[in-house]
Amino acid sequence: MHQRPNKPQLRVQPTTLWEYPSQHYGPGQQGDQKYVGATPSYVIWNMIERYTKPGELVVDPFCGSGTTLDVATDTGRKGRGFDLSPYRADIEKADARKLPLETGSVDLVFMDPPYGDHIDYSDDPSCIGKLSAYDPKYFQAMHRAISEAARILKPGGHFGLYVCDYFEKKVGFAPVGFQLFMSVAEKLKVVDIVSVVRHNKSLELGNHRKAAEEGNFFLRGFNYLFIAQKPDNRPVPKPEPKPDLRARDRHGRLVKR
Repeated sequence: MHQRPNKPQLRVQPTTLWEYPSQHYGPGQQGDQKYVGATPSYVIWNMIERYTKPGELVVDPFCGSGTTLDVATDTGRKGRGFDLSPYRADIEKADARKLPLETGSVDLVFMDPPYGDHIDYSDDPSCIGKLSAYDPKYFQAMHRAISEAARILKPGGHFGLYVCDYFEKKVGFAPVGFQLFMSVAEKLKVVDIVSVVRHNKSLELGNHRKAAEEGNFFLRGFNYLFIAQKPDNRPVPKPEPKPDLRARDRHGRLVKR
């Protein structure tokens, strides 16, 4: 029988392997645990703690049930969340490919986008979640969303993309993570890649394991977290020369005092 594991200690992770056995931290929850495909709040908390300061702006273009907004509130940051199908009142309706934000105005963009069309997120026909991970249009749409994130970031601002690969037995493996990574690397400077281990109870179910063994495929056991930064190419102002206060004679020569 699957037992719910204890919530881990809330601390900034020092390695590139993050292992989180629960969806939420603390006594409450961030976002809604009933929301399909909800992001582990520990991942967002680590991104916010590492790459922002209190009062700075954090944006989630695929806000889902509002996990990022709740973590931003917990950490004293400003949060704005967008979604084509807002789940609650504080999430703004907008497409991740065209956000109502000024260029260079955001300190951190975090996104956990759809990985394909296996989950019905919205009735909007323009929803990226209606595109198959085997369809090039999905990656074109996500390239636009990543480009938009790069646009709204401040120079020096950070970006996090939490994503998983996809597999269907009849079609095969779709390397979603590294195909999206190419878009990230094109628009931003890559900082690091983190592997987030998923403690999904379905991985322990005997029928799932048996199907994977007999079918010679792998169950998805981890997510990528791609971390990047917008380069700061602004020219550094040269310091003004300090005035020469040394004593000089009438010919401009230095004299002893």
